[in-house]
Amino acid sequence: MKKAVITLITGADKGIGFETAQALGKKGQHVLIGARNQERGEKAVKQLKAAGIKADFVQLDVTKKEQIKAAAKQIQADYGYLSILINNAGIAMDHHEPASQLSTDTIRQDFDVNYFGLIDVTQAMIPLLKAGKPAKIINLSSNMGSMGLASDPNSRFYKVNSLGYQSSKAAVNFATIIFSKELAADGITVNSVNPGWTATGFGGRPEDAPKLEGMQDVATGAAQVIKMASLPLDDKTTGTFTENAGTLPW
Repeated sequence: MKKAVITLITGADKGIGFETAQALGKKGQHVLIGARNQERGEKAVKQLKAAGIKADFVQLDVTKKEQIKAAAKQIQADYGYLSILINNAGIAMDHHEPASQLSTDTIRQDFDVNYFGLIDVTQAMIPLLKAGKPAKIINLSSNMGSMGLASDPNSRFYKVNSLGYQSSKAAVNFATIIFSKELAADGITVNSVNPGWTATGFGGRPEDAPKLEGMQDVATGAAQVIKMASLPLDDKTTGTFTENAGTLPW
């Protein structure tokens, strides 16, 4: 009997995370909704179950190590393994202030969620992914974290200044490269995905705010994540940085 695909998505109670959960659930994956807000997480699970999707809530604030450990223990007890980890939780606390003036306190907030939270969750879930191998890790990064684009005078990102957010996402990409090399022998692939500028509540933006010019809808933002998470578990694609349009420079 083919075992179920168990997929944990952090920050999955809204936005791209929830859209991804819906799509993967409809494909037959059992989605675990990782969320720091219990009420919102349980509401998301209720919506998914109403649509016939197998879903459960996992209390998971990626900045709290004890909660991460508890989540891993819960998944171990309830399922015994994990097939896919999607590190979706993220924030953007800086708002294009000059790098010379941006507080390191703000930068630390970006890194606590986007980088250190991702690392802590990944390290805690690796034993479960090894138990479920072949398995996948998908890290949500950003084209704003591409050093290739940021240093290219012909790129629209050349004049963008968001030191905390951009640095944290560049760090995510480096983590993707390092983990992909370490975990290859264990049958675990690791890839970065850029969802693009999407109309969500990300970065403190009101969730019901109208789309700004150039923004895409949530379905478009989640498309590449869903594509990567829908590849066969034994697909060998690893160490990549992609978006809907194709490959991105690191």
